[in-house]
Amino acid sequence: MSHHPVQPNWPARIGIAFAALAALVFAIALAVTIGEMRIPLATAFQALGNGLFDLGYPVSAIQQGVIFDYRLSRALLAGLCGGALALSGAILQALLRNPLAEPYILGISAGASTGAVAVMILGFGGAVLTVSGGAFLGSVAALLIVALLAAGAGGASDRVILAGVAGSQLFNAATATIVTTLASAEQARGVMFWLLGNFGGVRWPDVFVATPVALAGFAICMLHAKALDAFAFGADAAASLGVAVTRVRIVLFAVTAVMTATMVSIVGTIGFVGLVIPHAARFLVGPGHARLLPVCLVIGAIFMILADILSRILVPQQILPIGVVTALVGAPAFAIILYRARRPA
Repeated sequence: MSHHPVQPNWPARIGIAFAALAALVFAIALAVTIGEMRIPLATAFQALGNGLFDLGYPVSAIQQGVIFDYRLSRALLAGLCGGALALSGAILQALLRNPLAEPYILGISAGASTGAVAVMILGFGGAVLTVSGGAFLGSVAALLIVALLAAGAGGASDRVILAGVAGSQLFNAATATIVTTLASAEQARGVMFWLLGNFGGVRWPDVFVATPVALAGFAICMLHAKALDAFAFGADAAASLGVAVTRVRIVLFAVTAVMTATMVSIVGTIGFVGLVIPHAARFLVGPGHARLLPVCLVIGAIFMILADILSRILVPQQILPIGVVTALVGAPAFAIILYRARRPA
């Protein structure tokens, strides 16, 4: 009996891709129209036309500024940030074979925060090192410390998580020490609000920095999709299938560090996105990374845009830090994942 290879269902895949993009566009449209100043969707599209193509629609200068310069750039960066953090979570969960792995829990976000705060308050690195550069060095330092702690504990997957928690505490303590001893009252207020995640100061230059990082990171992850599938059976099995384990690990850990550091340097520390979204994506499309990674990117983007909308409307006349909103959703989801991960089969 001849076995024909199963052909991918391209019409269904294309339909799903269009639906996902439509949902993303709808989320961005909501983000642009919802806020203290309610703006009709038609006006938002006119402002977009004016900003992109100088079409000359009759939109007031205030509405044009709010829509194009403030809300649209903020929504796009929220999407890029959510997508990049969700991708990072999916990569770390695959490499470490642990459902609880993500940049926030492994201390990468905490390290990036320390590096960014060191540049902001200490002027560390002088004029040479930017806040993004400081965040990247901090995230790499966090990765190295977690790797050393985990190696000392035998390198088991759950030990890596414990090492990440220890690394997180170390870097959070370093950040708190810098802020409390060396920052002025105004600096301390700004840093503490920034550390909880904040899209308030986002402008177009931030979007232009985040876009190539997120897209390049996604492309590199997609090139390694088959290798990530092989890691499901462990590093030895991946090596026996022809995967260059050490090289793949170095490349993908570096990609997660760069994506996390870039996003943290722009918007601060945001937890739980990299934990929850990959699990939701796996529930929808299964564990194959060729499908999982694009779904993580889109769902992460939509989730973060909706979380940003909630941060603006939950408390009247106030904007909640985005990290508070993601924690409200993420902490219960973390508890559920932890319970399921520990439950005997």
